[in-house]
Parts: sequence; C-alpha cells; structure tokens
Amino acid sequence: MELKELEARMHAFVAAKGWYADDSPKPQTAQNLAISLVLEAAEVLEHFQWRPEARDRDALAGELADVALYLLQLASVCGIDLETAILDTLRRNQDREWPAP
Repeated sequence: MELKELEARMHAFVAAKGWYADDSPKPQTAQNLAISLVLEAAEVLEHFQWRPEARDRDALAGELADVALYLLQLASVCGIDLETAILDTLRRNQDREWPAP
C-alpha cells in the first residue's frame, strides 16, 4: 500500500470519528498532533523499560502504528509531503559522516 493511500485511510478514519469538526473535543491541530505523537512514542519506550527486548510484539506493533499514524497526520495537516521529506533526508544523509562514539 502506498503512503498516500495510508494517508487517505487515516483521514477517513479521523473524519468518521468527527475529530475534524470545529466543535470536536479532540481538535486535530498541529500542536495537538505533535503532543500525541510524542506521547505515543513514549508508549513505545515502555515496552523496553528494564529489558533489552519487547515482550509483547503485538502490543509494540500497535504502538508503532499509532506513532506512524500521528506522524502521517501531522505531516499532512502541516502540508508536508512525508514521502518526499523522507526521500530528501535519505539523499542528504547518504554521504554524511557521523563521528565514531
């Protein structure tokens, strides 16, 4: 499935929940989406707290999907083509060198 199709499905889901409505109790602003993205990323970290590997791969997969959906929605709401941004970053980093630790 292409990234644009995932984006369309994500928007359809959010719209069906009424979260794009002006009077939504969960306004889908860039600020709120950025906060939600970080909160979901923290939930990913919980799977690794005190252990080197996640115990529940299905639960981890769900959290990673939440992070990806918030990232996709945030980029879209901000007018950023995430696919292009990712490809541009990969190109920039191709020849970049990082110092050894």
